[in-house]
Amino acid sequence: MAAARLQGQRVSRVPPLPPSLPRRGNAFSRTLGRLGMALFGWRIEGQFPDRAKLVVIVAPHTSNWDFPIGISAVFALGLRVRFLGKDALFRGPLGWLMRWFGGTPVIRESPQGAVAQVVAVIEAERSVFLAITPAGTRSSAVPWRSGFYHIAHAARVPILPIAFDGERRLIRLFAPFDTSGDYDADIPKLLALYAGIRGVRP
Repeated sequence: MAAARLQGQRVSRVPPLPPSLPRRGNAFSRTLGRLGMALFGWRIEGQFPDRAKLVVIVAPHTSNWDFPIGISAVFALGLRVRFLGKDALFRGPLGWLMRWFGGTPVIRESPQGAVAQVVAVIEAERSVFLAITPAGTRSSAVPWRSGFYHIAHAARVPILPIAFDGERRLIRLFAPFDTSGDYDADIPKLLALYAGIRGVRP
């Protein structure tokens, strides 16, 4: 009984979504997501801003386990998330699955460039929660790639920093960050938020 009560407490620790954020799923999928988070032993700390459009950076990305943990959190929240992928990943029989999860294909060889493509997607939507791993790969290495910053600034939307704190098994939400246009000045401020945070695989 004690274990069941503890699991119930963990399952319930999901912050509410503000009205502006995009939603998906139903009570059943949210319950599955919360059970998944309880199974992994993770919880969410912090609050989501009531902003209709956000470019979300998730770091450090160090393990394949980040994906099932993140998907569990997304389902638990009932949040509709977009992520970017090479256009080749959306071809063939698995293309529909990528789109169902929220994938957005990007043609890197496009004349207008990947940043312009993504900005166009953001501008066309009423609400967007675009998640990007700034390191690009399963690594805690810095410097980060700069694409997420240029996308956020060009689209005039804030960056929402989120940390995968593997040591404490926490998905930590920081305050939204408005870009100034000075990349060299802004990036150290974002990196400072993640100081001392270790990923799932340090």
